[in-house]
Amino acid sequence: MLCCGRCFNDRGLRREIIPRLAQEKGKCPTCGAKDEDLVDAIELGDYFESLCGIYSSSEDGEVLVDWLIRDWRIFSVDRAVANSLLVEILNDGERVRQKVKPSAFCDSDSLNRWTQLRDELRCRNRFFPETDFEHDRLEELLGSLIFDSEVWEEGWYRARIENSGTLYPPEEMGAPPGERAIHGRANPAGIPYLYLGSTPTTAVAEIRPHPGEIVCVAEFTVPRGLKVVDLRNPRELVSPFLLRDEDIAPMRGDIAFLERLGQELTTPVLPDAAAIDYIPSQYLCEFIKKCGYVGVVYSSSVSDGMNLALFAPGEAIVGRVVEYSVDAVSVTMSERLTGKDNE
Repeated sequence: MLCCGRCFNDRGLRREIIPRLAQEKGKCPTCGAKDEDLVDAIELGDYFESLCGIYSSSEDGEVLVDWLIRDWRIFSVDRAVANSLLVEILNDGERVRQKVKPSAFCDSDSLNRWTQLRDELRCRNRFFPETDFEHDRLEELLGSLIFDSEVWEEGWYRARIENSGTLYPPEEMGAPPGERAIHGRANPAGIPYLYLGSTPTTAVAEIRPHPGEIVCVAEFTVPRGLKVVDLRNPRELVSPFLLRDEDIAPMRGDIAFLERLGQELTTPVLPDAAAIDYIPSQYLCEFIKKCGYVGVVYSSSVSDGMNLALFAPGEAIVGRVVEYSVDAVSVTMSERLTGKDNE
C-alpha cells in the first residue's frame, strides 16, 4: 500500500522521513494527492513501532488508531483509511484491533506543577515562587515548538484606534517606549513587546474597537528565520518520529501541559482582572525569552488569525499605514447555567 506525506499531519513524516524513504513520485492512491513522494507503508513500520510501543494492552482501552489520532493528530485521512493504513504500516491486523492504553511511562505531573505555579504567581509569591517547577524540562519541550518557517508570514499588522483625527505616522505604530508600556498578555508593565496580528482583521479585532471608530493599521515585515515558539497547536507540531525512543512516552505525558501553556496566551481575560490574570502568561513569556527565543506565536481569541508577541521590537520593519472605519463588531454568546438554573 503506497502512501505519501499528505496522508499525515505529522511534519516529521512529511518533511524528513517519507522524502528520504521514497523511491517514486506520483499520485498517492491513499489520499489522492498529486505529484507526491510515495513510499510503501510497511517502510514506516520501524518508526511506528517505537511510537506504538508506549501503549500497553488493556481490556478497558481503545484501539491504536484512536490513540494516535487523539494524542498526536498523526493522520490527515479519515479514521477508516487511517486504520487501514496503520494495518499496512505495522503489518499486523490483530495488533491494530487490540485495545490498548498509554503505559505508566507516559505519566507526567508537569501540568499539575504549572497549575500550582500559576496560582502561586497570581495570589501568593510573585518574584520568588516556591513551587517545585521543572524549568529545564520546559526549556527542552520548547525546542519541539519552533515556529515553522514554511508557513511564516513576512507581513504582520498592528492596529491603533485613531484618537487625534489624523493618520498615525509609521514611527508611532511600533511598540510603546518602556515608560508607557502597560501590562499586556505577554509583557509585564514597563517592558515593551510588539504585538502583531497575521491579518489586518486580526490586528483590529485584538484592540476591541467599537462600530464607527477609525483605526490605523500598519504593515510590518518580520524576517524569516527568527527563533520563535509556536504555542497554537502542540499536538500537530510535536513529531514523535523525530524523538529518541525513550523520549516519546514522556512527551505524550507533557502534551496536555504544552496545550495549557497555549491557552494561557489565548483565553480571554476581563479588563478589570487583567493585571492579575496576565501574570502567568507574562512569566511564561519571560522564560521563553530567557531561553533565547525572540517571540511567541499564539492563537487569537477574537479572530481566525494568529498573533505574534515579539520580544525584540526592532526585528520588525514598519511599512505603510492604512486607515479603516470599523463598520460592525460581531458578538457570540452562550448561555451560562448556574446551580439554580438546574433545579
